Amino acid sequence: MRQLTFIKPGQALEWQEVAEPKLEGPGEALVRPVAVASCDLDSAVVHGHTPWQEGPFAFGHEFVAEVVEVGSEVDSFKVGQLVIVPFQLSCGKCARCLAGLTGSCTTVRAGAMYGLAPLGGECGGALSELVRVPFAEAMLLAVPAGIQPATIASLSDNVSDAWRAVGPYLEQTPNVPVLIMGGAMAGSIGLYAVAIAAALKAERIDYVDNDPTRLEMAQKLGANPIEAKENLPKRFGFYPITVDASADPKGLVAALRSTDAGGVCTSTAIYFKPVALPLLEMYTIGVTFKTNRVHSRVTTPKVLELVKSGQLHPELVTSDLAPWEEAGEAFLSYKTKLIVTR
Repeated sequence: MRQLTFIKPGQALEWQEVAEPKLEGPGEALVRPVAVASCDLDSAVVHGHTPWQEGPFAFGHEFVAEVVEVGSEVDSFKVGQLVIVPFQLSCGKCARCLAGLTGSCTTVRAGAMYGLAPLGGECGGALSELVRVPFAEAMLLAVPAGIQPATIASLSDNVSDAWRAVGPYLEQTPNVPVLIMGGAMAGSIGLYAVAIAAALKAERIDYVDNDPTRLEMAQKLGANPIEAKENLPKRFGFYPITVDASADPKGLVAALRSTDAGGVCTSTAIYFKPVALPLLEMYTIGVTFKTNRVHSRVTTPKVLELVKSGQLHPELVTSDLAPWEEAGEAFLSYKTKLIVTR
């Protein structure tokens, strides 16, 4: 079968012929991707801003697919059904999965995910003719009738990542202000966080970024756009909920310093080098700081409910669309969020 493959930074992804995956157990499924979204991390990988410089490996990990084949123990999903496929592999039965830590499943290799073999081993990629899902009952989510695959292609990672940064806290304490530090490397997550905060009726959403296009999009999604100057202020005020989606140490520090007493700052960004934190100020104010990969399988259903209800429209963040055959070049040049469809 054909698989879109990362070769090296700065080069278009290449279609290569690889062995077709097969069912390896009665609880597995084979799926055919029909809509694949770029992850914010994908851009960093393609342009050489990560430690993962060596290819080849299968690419793509945010996707909606059609079920092609199921094992004898798969009862919840049928051939021809559309499903959301979480980007992380998880068994649903180990102690961590049962505790909601599906991104840290102990049944699979640490970091196991689609489309990024250097992190968790080769598991296949979303930009392939077929993808094997090893724990179909535990992993897959049915696509509700009437929702287009392209609309929810990013739910399995980036939209869910944005949800965990604002959703649980706005559910607990509604009608409070939110600060979101945006940036290029995590370009779409900050914007999805704006859209989710608006859907959950945050009192005010301040979005900080240095990119005019993202600032304009954030305003359309319901935020108060704030242009990031070269020298950021020490803080932007005090907020019970702050989000660092900047992937910039200065943005992270500003978010931490802007977190109110008892508040929560969540960083969805990835830092490949050590970052100095204002620990004395965090200690004195009394804040909670969270940084981790999203536990996709337990978070995606919450986002899907918002989409079903009409409160959330992820497609408003999509900046680029590409047909399947042009995906290799498209991943080199998209702006904020690329959706590839068959």
